[in-house]
Amino acid sequence: MKYCAHCGSEVELRVPAGDNRPRHVCPACGSIHYQNPRMVVGTLPVWEDKVMLCRRAIEPRHGYWTLPAGFMENGESAAEGAMRETREEACARVELLAPYTMVSVPFIDQIHLLFRARLLDLDFAPGTESLEVKLFDEADIPWDELAFRSVSLTLRTFFEERRQGSFGVHHFTLPAAAG
Repeated sequence: MKYCAHCGSEVELRVPAGDNRPRHVCPACGSIHYQNPRMVVGTLPVWEDKVMLCRRAIEPRHGYWTLPAGFMENGESAAEGAMRETREEACARVELLAPYTMVSVPFIDQIHLLFRARLLDLDFAPGTESLEVKLFDEADIPWDELAFRSVSLTLRTFFEERRQGSFGVHHFTLPAAAG
């Protein structure tokens, strides 16, 4: 950040009084501009024994498979954002069952919150951010073509718990990728 969003003056990077880390501070108007992690919300949509994945039409990871998810918007709840992202990316209607995985990704300042969800019907299609939307059983998941580690972690946890017959709520922290 170079300029204050409130008055347009040049900001300084310093630790404000009473804080413990550097922030962008405007010396002209005194505004402190906090930069905090962004929330990615989405769903793990299920129909019978299959899960729905979307093949990305956008970067990052164009052409790779993912669960329908994206950045939460101001003014919406996490649940509303997850359902909106599912409609936008897969033109699908879902019923949210429960929060399922919360994956902290500190090296890119994100938190991914994915809900278990039930597809309400088979009326789905690629949205503008998807090349393809498809139902997969566990044996056919394109594991080597998944876009994000949080998606792989969520899917592996889901299939293991489905075999066990009960689902929990999970928090994971992803380390930065090696190399």
